[in-house]
Amino acid sequence: MNRKVVESLREAIATMLAILLTFACVLTIDAESGPLVLAVVLTLSLWRSQLDRNWRGRLEAAVVLPVVGFVSLGVGMLLHRLPAAGAIVFVLGIAASIWLRRFGPAAQRAGSLIALPFVALLVTPYIPSQRLTQGLALLMPMIVALIALASVTIVHGLGRQLKLLPSPAPPRASAAIAATTREGASRMPASTRMAIQMAVALAVSFFVGFALFPGHWSWLVLTAFIVNSGNRGRGDVAYKSILRVAGAAAGTLAALLLTVQVGAHDTMTVALMLLAVFLGVWLRPLGYAWWALFVTLALALLQGFIGSQVQLILWPRLQEIVIGAVIGVAAAWFVLPISSIAVLRRRIADALAVLSTALDPATPSPITEDFIAAVASVEQLAPAFRAWRLLSRRFITIQPADWIDTLSDCTAPASTRITQRAIPPTLRSELGKARRVLREPAAILPALQALKRAVHLASRG
Repeated sequence: MNRKVVESLREAIATMLAILLTFACVLTIDAESGPLVLAVVLTLSLWRSQLDRNWRGRLEAAVVLPVVGFVSLGVGMLLHRLPAAGAIVFVLGIAASIWLRRFGPAAQRAGSLIALPFVALLVTPYIPSQRLTQGLALLMPMIVALIALASVTIVHGLGRQLKLLPSPAPPRASAAIAATTREGASRMPASTRMAIQMAVALAVSFFVGFALFPGHWSWLVLTAFIVNSGNRGRGDVAYKSILRVAGAAAGTLAALLLTVQVGAHDTMTVALMLLAVFLGVWLRPLGYAWWALFVTLALALLQGFIGSQVQLILWPRLQEIVIGAVIGVAAAWFVLPISSIAVLRRRIADALAVLSTALDPATPSPITEDFIAAVASVEQLAPAFRAWRLLSRRFITIQPADWIDTLSDCTAPASTRITQRAIPPTLRSELGKARRVLREPAAILPALQALKRAVHLASRG
């Protein structure tokens, strides 16, 4: 845990350096709130996306992001002047960014680039410039996007050169997409189902937001988007929505207390907003609720920064968050749902396949990082399943969280055995059994436990 906290602290410090660099550069061009807030949001999103991991990614981002930023400006104007038309274009844009993932890593990166400025619109509503010429105002989203990309690239590069940040992992296909379920009648790719789920959730959110919260509907739509993004199955969506609501409630209360003391148009407000972003990035690996808490706090303070009366909108905002979470969960559960257990079994199968390949003497120069990364992909699903185990241990025997824990316990000894390349017959046999029983839930845990014993024995031999 201490190592995770230290690594996350380094990541948070580097993130804030990139945000401050972008903020300072944009400030010299236009000190209005719209571009400044866009600078913070895009820098944070680009940092988390790791789209600058190599020169190809940087080039793609440099070409695509300004174009998409310009398009998103048009969508923002539509949402401001013709809300219904803007909502339709927004929904189609986000759904298309998810649907593109089915066409491979390059399309997946393009989808991520498309989504970034659109999501930024929910945090930074369209605000006409009062200082710039009309031409420069139209170019500002593209300028901000390029500055944010340059800042992230510079700080990432320096951090890696100084060994303060890890080298970027090689791009991997989305595990959620790889988890297309073959059980049941549906043969539709998971990316298509996720796109449809997101489109339904956003469409319903826009409709409810326009009807019930006409002055500040964006939080409802943003929550539905967050709950459904990175969909790892309906159980994951439900778990994430609970943490989102809990964190947002705490963040709302904190924002009320802070804004009463600090005021709405003060340098201290900006400092507190950036501090909240820093704490959110730092503590996110320890629990999604921390991220929800501090992001809610930062965005609530941001409303004061752009001139809203924070105390008057925070409670309606909490209502929007709850409604948006309910809409997001309903879309994930009832619109072409993706089973979390099916996703988990697919990821376990992928991890065991990687291990089998690495242990094969015919494999040239196997590396342990592939298996470690595959297990890490499995562990991404652990929080929701462990929460379910805590609630249901007494009356449900089969607990998928036990599968995750058992496989995780194999990581270190299996990595040792990979480097040794000699495979005892018992280990080969147990690995084969574990791969064969993944369609039989009752047999998965005993098979993984047997594999764990065989791996530990082999690592000592």
